[in-house]
Order: sequence, then structure tokens, then C-alpha cells
Amino acid sequence: MTRQILVTSALPYANGAIHLGHLVEYIQTDIWVRFQKMRGHACWYVCADDTHGTPIMLRADKEGISPEELIARVHQEHTRDFAGFHVAFDNYHSTHSEETRFFANDIYGKLKAAGLIEVRAIEQFYDPVKGMFLPDRYIKGECPKCGAADQYGDSCEACGAAYAPTDLKNPVSAVSGAVPVRKSSDHYFFKLSDPRCQEFLRRATREVCKTQPEAVNKLQEWLGEEGENKLTDWDISRDAPYFGFEIPDAPGKYFYVWLDAPIGYFGSLKHLAARRPEIDVAAFTRPGGGTEMYHFVGKDILYFHALFWPAELAHAGYRIPTAVFAHGFLTVDGQKMSKSRGTFITAESYLKQGLNPEWLRYYYAAKLNASMEDIDLNLDDFIARVNSDLVGKYVNIASRCAGFIHKRFGGKLAAVSGDLLADVQTAGEAIAAHYESREYGKALREVMALADRANQFVNDHAPWELAKKEGADAELHRVCSEALNLFRLLTIYLKPVLPKLAADVEAFLKVAPLAWADAATLLPGGHVIGEYKHLTTRVERKQIDALVEANRESLAPAAAPQPHSQQRHAEHQQHVAGATAASPSPQPSPRGGEGVSGGAFAPTIGIDDFSKVDLRVARIALAEHVEGAEKLIKLTLDLGTETRTVFAGIKSAYDPATLTGRLTVMVANLAPRKMKFGLSEGMVLAASGEGPGIFLLSPDSGAQPGMKVK
Repeated sequence: MTRQILVTSALPYANGAIHLGHLVEYIQTDIWVRFQKMRGHACWYVCADDTHGTPIMLRADKEGISPEELIARVHQEHTRDFAGFHVAFDNYHSTHSEETRFFANDIYGKLKAAGLIEVRAIEQFYDPVKGMFLPDRYIKGECPKCGAADQYGDSCEACGAAYAPTDLKNPVSAVSGAVPVRKSSDHYFFKLSDPRCQEFLRRATREVCKTQPEAVNKLQEWLGEEGENKLTDWDISRDAPYFGFEIPDAPGKYFYVWLDAPIGYFGSLKHLAARRPEIDVAAFTRPGGGTEMYHFVGKDILYFHALFWPAELAHAGYRIPTAVFAHGFLTVDGQKMSKSRGTFITAESYLKQGLNPEWLRYYYAAKLNASMEDIDLNLDDFIARVNSDLVGKYVNIASRCAGFIHKRFGGKLAAVSGDLLADVQTAGEAIAAHYESREYGKALREVMALADRANQFVNDHAPWELAKKEGADAELHRVCSEALNLFRLLTIYLKPVLPKLAADVEAFLKVAPLAWADAATLLPGGHVIGEYKHLTTRVERKQIDALVEANRESLAPAAAPQPHSQQRHAEHQQHVAGATAASPSPQPSPRGGEGVSGGAFAPTIGIDDFSKVDLRVARIALAEHVEGAEKLIKLTLDLGTETRTVFAGIKSAYDPATLTGRLTVMVANLAPRKMKFGLSEGMVLAASGEGPGIFLLSPDSGAQPGMKVK
């Protein structure tokens, strides 16, 4: 059955650049939408710039232009940056539009008719220097709930509490720095304290956030226990001067930006429907339309999207969201990003440094799940993961086989079948379930496990050796054709994450745009593919260093790190040494004896230092000689849920043939490192002394791959 789905991301404010923290949400949403479209559903992804409010007015005034000129310029910048990261909105609009005004007036009028709008005089902070009432975000002070300093006037970043600006302790004007004074003004309120809203929200919050128990718990905490009334009425008006929509029949009063911002979702949909007649706007905005509506938002605006928004919709006769999906924040190398403090890497700077946007899409997807956990953009891990997964595993399959098809068989594939192909096809539904539930990390782990099996298939059949053998053409043709069919299947599963790369693969394979259902079939014998051209490149350290330099202010560490050159050298030595654990020159025994001593003991560490090392039981799935290496053995390690490649310096002590199937212990969280012979993704443990001999560590019988050693 074809689903009718409306999907939105939170509207970026038209007062600043898109940064990599923003992109977590838009990439997460875009992947989900692309997946739904690949499944054949009618899925519409709409968004818009959030354009109203005092910040826009003040910035435009400072630049000597009108607010309309400012938001038009920012709209171009935002659409450019989103397009650069392949975020494919069906419509990207503006809240400063007649469509949004229509819905804002309609919803307000119906809430007023329902007796849920009240006008009353309030005391509000007023800047005596600027001669204006101060909006929430232009007042700073201490949170009235937890006491955190430097908080805005509407909510606390430290504890998540929402409050009135006048509740702040020790307030100051963020416009002039003056101490604001209280001044009375008539304001319009949406009566969230009304028993109808309270009763509705106790039911609705559990429904719209049912996939995220932590979100439900937070919402119920804000609502309070049954019988409590913790929600206060919501001030939905602002006084002139203000850039926004004037409230009908209320001269000099304007809708607060948070009222018309989410209404902008409907405004953008209506704008899209004007040129897409198959879209029934009423079916998406009214109850009972048989459609679905999903909002992807940051956890910092869950309060607005899961309380205010559903309450105003329901009591104005509109449909409520099917679900609100909240995500966590982004940190970079463990440091918090904050737009208000200027600590962000812009999307524009990333693209200007020449970094492939799909590297970031893949990395984010590999870290994203359905929870509200924060994710960290660890730059070393970013390099290692992209190079290992996309280049070393995925693209590697095609690059090793396509040339033979082109040169030896006129570009024509052989008819193929087999258990491995069937297994990869069968895996599609499990991967689809992960995409549907926003468990992208799980989806990509499964895809890369399949890529490992595909690479193992290529290794086992060694087409480069078959090409040298007399009479092996048929086998060479079969092996390369099967590998390219495996590559095509993996491309289907990666397409929501890597749309540009998938399009390049489609062109190379000479196939129509891939849909999810295409995984049920294989390319037939005789199908002609194109000449293979390089599909993607590796991430280079110098590119990341240039990105860091371009955003130096946002990435300045609390303490100076070890210089890159020293850090690289130390980590390189760890991986080259592999399992030996031997220092370059033996140290004398502290007791002066000979024999088994491993040298002087290292300085004492605490349990916290030791706990940072993630030791895991691993099964050696494959051990291979490394051509051209005197000391190294290439180990493929099974960790239960994934496989890793490690180059270990144990060739002098072990024949690879004796290692396959054996259990050992590895350091699982050692940063991967590029070596001459490939990428080493960890380190196995062994004992060695001053005398000859290297002794690989093994756990007792009964230990299973993936178990933690502690």
C-alpha cells in the first residue's frame, strides 16, 4: 500500500549560516525521505526559512537594508548549502509568505473562537536605551529553576526549563547591555492551562513521541502528575516594532515567531501544492485524511513541537503530527558547538575546502540512531571510517573487478546466482527496517558486514590470478559478474545515504535509478556496463587540517593537544608493532636478571585510565601473508557484530595457516591507521620479553567474539 507522507525538518532561522550541527538533522531527515521514496511511497519533504522576529529586524537595520532583503539573501545561502550536501527538499520556502499568513490567521481565529485566546496586560522587559520591548532571546540572566548563568529569556540550555523572561534573575538587555525596566503592555495568550489542553496533551504526548521513551518522560515531567497543572499560558504576541505578521484586529501586535514558525510547514506544503496538483493539502492538514506527518527536530525544541504545536493544531480543528522525532546535539572532537557563541563549522567552509559532502552524510548516518543521544564528529575517526568503509570495503569491490569485464568480455556480464547473492538480497528487509526506525547506524553496520563478505568472495577467487590462467575465462567472467551484482545490491542499500555516489554507480552500471524493490533481481547475463571510472577518493589528513584551520575559533581545545606530527608517529608505531608490544630497544630488567622480563614497569595509572582501553575477544576469521612485508600478518578479526582488519607484527612466530579460527584479544577502540599495506583497525595483544619469542594472548575456552575483557 502506498503511503502518503509529509516530512519536515525544523526551520533554520534566517539570521545565520548553516553549520555542521544543523546538518545532523537535515541529513537524518533526507536519508529517511529518500528511503521512503525508494520504497515507492508518496513522500513530500518540505521546509522553509524561519524569517520573523526581532533578530532579523535588528540585523537588517544594522546592515542598512530591509528585513525582506536580508531574508532573501539568506534564503539563497541556505538553499545553496543544503543543495551542496544533497538535501533534497521537495519545497524550500519562507515563513514570510502569504501561505503561512493564511494558516496563521486561520489557526489563531479558530483558537479564539474556541475560547482559548485571552488578552491581558503584562509587565514586560523594556530596553530604555533602544526604546523597545525585549524578546525572550534578547534578555539574558540566571535560570530561575537551576541558577545556570548566561541563559536566554525563554528556556534554559542547562536544565531544559521553559519560563517567562521576567522570571530570569539578574537580567540584562542583550541589545544595549542596559538593565531592562518593567513596562506594561497588552498581550495575547494561548490558554495552555485550560483543562481541555491539559487533558489532550497527556494523551497526545505519549502518542506523538511513542518511539522515544526518553522524550515521553521529559514531556510528562513538563506536564506534571495527573491533577497537576504545570503548563502556563503561552504568550503568542509581540509589540511593535517587530518583523512578522500583524495579528488580525490587533494593530501594533504581531504573532510571536514561534507561533508562525511551525505553521510554516503547512505554508510550504501549500506553496508546493500550487504546482503539484496531486497533493491534497486538506488531507495533510485536517484530521482523518489518511496521511502521515512527521517532524524531525532537535531535542532543544521538543517542548514547542510536542506541546504547543499539537495543542494549537488540535483545538483549531487541524490534524496533529503522527510523530515527532527528536535528535541530540553535535560535538566536534568532544567539544560542544553553539551557534550563539559562534563555535561552529559552517557548511560553506566544509564545501569550500573541497571535502566530499557524502563523507559527512555517511559518517553521520553511521552514528545516528533513534534516540536523543548526542553524536560526536571525531575527526580522526571520520577519516578512518570513511576511508575504511567507503573506499576500502564498498568501492573496492567494483574497482577490483570491473576492469576485467570491460577489457576481457566487452563490458557484458555473465548470468550469475549463488548463496552469497541470495543472502545479500534477503538482508534487504532487515536493513529496510533499520532505515524505517531511523536506526541508520545499525543499517550501515549490516551493509558493511555484507561488503566484508563480498570482499572475501573476491579475495577467495582472486580474479587477478584467474586472468593469468589458461582456460579460466569462464570462471573469471562469473566471479567478476557476481562481484558487480553484489556491488549493485550494496549500492541500493546505501543509496539513501549516498545519493550522488549511487547516481554515479547507476551511470557506470547503465541501469535506471535504483529502487528498493530492485534488490529482488540481479543484472541479467549479457547486460552491458560502462567503463569503470574512479568513484570516490580517500579523505586526506591535510584536508581535515585545513578545515580545522578555517574554523580555528570553534575548535580551539581547552588544553593544547600533542602536536599532530608526534601523535601520528606514536600511533603509527603502535599499529606497525601490531601485537609485539616490544619497545624498539630492549630495556634491562629492574631486578638485573635475564630471561622472561619485559622491561621496567610503566608508570602507575588509575582505573579511569585503564577503562578507556576497550579490550575485546576476537576470533581470527582469516590470517594471510602480506606481500612485501617481512614481519606482518594480515588478520581478519570477527568481533561478533562486525569484522576488523589488523596488521600484526607476528610473522616471525606464527604461520598464518595455524591462526585461523583461534581466539585472541584485541584493542577495539584504537584509532585506525593507514599503513603501506592497508588500513589497520586495531591491535591484537601478545607477550614478549628481552629474549626471542612473541606469544599471542588467548582467552579460555567459552569466551565468545565481542566479549569485553575487563
